[in-house]
Amino acid sequence: MKIIDLSKTIKNDMEIYPGDPKVEIKKHSSISSHGYSTMKITIGTHTGTHVDSFNHMHKNEKSIDEIDLSRFFGKSRVLSKSDNFPENIGLFFIEEISVDFLEKLLKSNPKFVGGNITEGLEKELLRNNIITYTDLINLDLLGANDFVFYGFPLKIKDGDGSPVRALAIT
Repeated sequence: MKIIDLSKTIKNDMEIYPGDPKVEIKKHSSISSHGYSTMKITIGTHTGTHVDSFNHMHKNEKSIDEIDLSRFFGKSRVLSKSDNFPENIGLFFIEEISVDFLEKLLKSNPKFVGGNITEGLEKELLRNNIITYTDLINLDLLGANDFVFYGFPLKIKDGDGSPVRALAIT
């Protein structure tokens, strides 16, 4: 068994989507002053490696805290656009994949889709109740083999998404 971290490190001055909140991580208390250490973190719900819920781009759809936890993990594979898309598993892409592949994706009934997906494709997948993951790293380390993906969100009331610690177990 091997664990591969697919998550970007959250840090000050990291790259964010234009218009999203700037990442700020500050020391709030210290062991020497308070007997414990605490940090204050200010981030957007779509900072770094994250999952998008259905209400991210569509009104009156489920928020991150309303989606069943079983939807955030499962058998998965990294694919190329030219591959056959296996059914009922998580699908991840290193090369950019656009809305042109929506029909092919919907036919495969993916558990979730992630990687390098365009905003247009993300919107259509969410419209079809397919969870999306973005800003993943190290997908190239997985090859063409199946793995188990885990990407659990924080339980944010009415959240439109959440940063995740995404990992693959091979």
